[in-house]
Amino acid sequence: MNQRRTRFRLLAAGIVATLSTTGLVTAGALNAHAASAGCRVDYSVASQWAGGFGANVTVTNLGDPINGWHLTWSFTAGQTITQAWNATVTQSGAAVTAVDAGYNAALATGANTSFGFNGTWNNSSNPAPTSFALNAVACTGAVTSPTPSSTPTRSSPTPTPTRTTSPTPSPTGGSTPPPSGARQMERLGRGLISVRSGSGNLVSWRLLGTDPQNVAFNVYRGSTKLNSTPITASTNYYDSGAAAGSAYTVRAVVNGTEQSASEAALQLTSGYLNVPIQPPSGGTTPDGVAYTYTANDASVGDLDGDGQYEIVLKWDPTNSKDNSQSGYTGDVYVDAYRLNGTRLWRIDLGRNIRAGAHYTQFQVYNYDGDGHAEVAMKTADGTVDGTGRVIGSASADYRNSSGYVLSGPEYLTMFNGLTGAAMSTVNYDPPRGTVSDWGDSYGNRVDRFLAGTAYLDGVHPSLIESRGYYTRTVIAAWDFRNGQLTERWKFDSNSSGSQYTDQGDHQLSIADVDQDGKDEIVFGAMAINDNGAPLWNTRLGHGDAEDVGDLDPSRPGLEVYKVDENTSSPAGWMADAKTGAIIWQFPSCDCDNGRGRSDDIYAGSPGAESWSAATTGIYNTHGQQVSSRNPSSDNFTIWWDGDPVRELLDATHIDKYGTGGDTRQLTASGVHSNNSTKSTPTLTADLFGDWREEVIWPTTDDHALRIYSTTYTADRRIVTLMHNPQYRTGVAWQNTAYNQPPHPSFFIGDGMATPPWPNIYTP
Repeated sequence: MNQRRTRFRLLAAGIVATLSTTGLVTAGALNAHAASAGCRVDYSVASQWAGGFGANVTVTNLGDPINGWHLTWSFTAGQTITQAWNATVTQSGAAVTAVDAGYNAALATGANTSFGFNGTWNNSSNPAPTSFALNAVACTGAVTSPTPSSTPTRSSPTPTPTRTTSPTPSPTGGSTPPPSGARQMERLGRGLISVRSGSGNLVSWRLLGTDPQNVAFNVYRGSTKLNSTPITASTNYYDSGAAAGSAYTVRAVVNGTEQSASEAALQLTSGYLNVPIQPPSGGTTPDGVAYTYTANDASVGDLDGDGQYEIVLKWDPTNSKDNSQSGYTGDVYVDAYRLNGTRLWRIDLGRNIRAGAHYTQFQVYNYDGDGHAEVAMKTADGTVDGTGRVIGSASADYRNSSGYVLSGPEYLTMFNGLTGAAMSTVNYDPPRGTVSDWGDSYGNRVDRFLAGTAYLDGVHPSLIESRGYYTRTVIAAWDFRNGQLTERWKFDSNSSGSQYTDQGDHQLSIADVDQDGKDEIVFGAMAINDNGAPLWNTRLGHGDAEDVGDLDPSRPGLEVYKVDENTSSPAGWMADAKTGAIIWQFPSCDCDNGRGRSDDIYAGSPGAESWSAATTGIYNTHGQQVSSRNPSSDNFTIWWDGDPVRELLDATHIDKYGTGGDTRQLTASGVHSNNSTKSTPTLTADLFGDWREEVIWPTTDDHALRIYSTTYTADRRIVTLMHNPQYRTGVAWQNTAYNQPPHPSFFIGDGMATPPWPNIYTP
């Protein structure tokens, strides 16, 4: 390397402030500069928590071109690396070596590449390395210790919304640009778990969308390798006879070379994981009604950038209301928790946000590509963010004598996922305007909100917010870039035409229905294109539930199955998701058909089966009855056992459909379902382990979220569903209004083809 070119820069960031009232941890930063020969290293601690931290490293070659590199350094305070990405990292004592991952081996003069890792620390000192060497050429320099910043204090109320910009890391990119058309997705770890099953442990892990397609795996209990040859047919392993609580890691094998060990397995020694949570204190409404709190809907996101999900939980007061019901409600609270129960922050939406299923739809997603998920919600005067800062006026009270909020400003806020700080607050669009324009004058239809996340440009996620689906429908798309929310487009039935009124559901779906690489919004009986223009409209009207997926794998593209509330409409129908053309439909039931599902729950017919509360039996992809027996529920579905046919989830149990009767696979005890007669879980998603889904219910005392994972082995491997953009955005919108299960963009079921490998990149 060219010894005359000397430049070295070392960036060290530490966690420096703790808010005792919330358990919140925030990051401070320190820069240090020193000289060396031929290379530059940027090292930053991106996040830090009790016992653990995540770091990013960028290596810049300032010397001659190289093809193949290794970077070495030493930790001086006992830090230990547990997981790495974009490099193979090994450690012997304090000495650490990072070796290129193959695809990033070549570094031209001036080129750089990045990798990252998670590690453990002593909770006392986490100094940055004092020296690095690239291919044995030293880059050295002294580093001073981080200085703690002052503890934030609660700000005074201000009469207008203020935007608080919290510093966030820039996206970390390697020297290899993303593939053409690749979508920005989360950088996840292996998600390794061990679930007690009988006399052994079921160990399972993620196959990542960023893995080489020929990757294989070795499983270790402690230092003992359990498999004789690398595992290629599945991403689970049953360790028969192993002790409960045994320690496991997994190692990827790429082109015959074993990679570094994964993080240690998360232990589910009772078949589930309890995540401690902290209920807010109850209160009394202005009319003297006392209330307490129950844990309600949740979503997930990697808030701290460590490759593991955190949980964002909405607390529902016991006096929450449907929009059609008058009365005061308690405040809505939203919390963020690590899986160990550490609460990162609490947001109080305040008295001017009413509580109920149709009011607060929160989205958790990494919108700006910095590797840390954000949280978006509708806010109002008196909302208090996770750092104690008040949005707007703290004293404003716009509730009328019936408990409705029909006046006063409305805001949309993007919150920092790690700190809960309000980063950007804008006026909510669509605004309420004249209340009666939405279908009634007392406040029911004006406050019917939906939210979602969509890749409108095919690469980056955008936020979707909507108001109304009866007399008027307005849908707005927002981008969050460089710390600011900006509106991308707006669809309004007032300008697009009255034929687009009364077509929405109490949910929405996001999918690339026209296969152009960009997402559309399936808004009940109609679809809106990625540019905000109408795409199609069946004119079959409002309903409660729909499924969008590859329901009929024998047809090209995706399908939509929907049940209808209007008595003159078909009880249910299936349509081509690209054109809206009806494929088949049920006759009208002359009723409000509020429940229905379409999924492959029965291996006796190809593709998905469809059923509903107002029909008898299950129907194939041509609308023909294949069994006269109704499933035990038409609520949720979940991939649970070892085959690809999906199971039924209702209340707090999971069943497998059979034409002669359902088979119970799980009965959860000590937990409750949510949302009254909807009996929905807090969340279902592929949270960790292999491609099967986990389910979260709150415990009956609302002091923990209990996460159940399957104990069945599976004989196939599928890339984690969270790296399928349609499924991942489905998890994001799952909490919206009447919760519904997510679908990937490909068919999972009996006789399924090998799923396509996702075209994604992880910043």
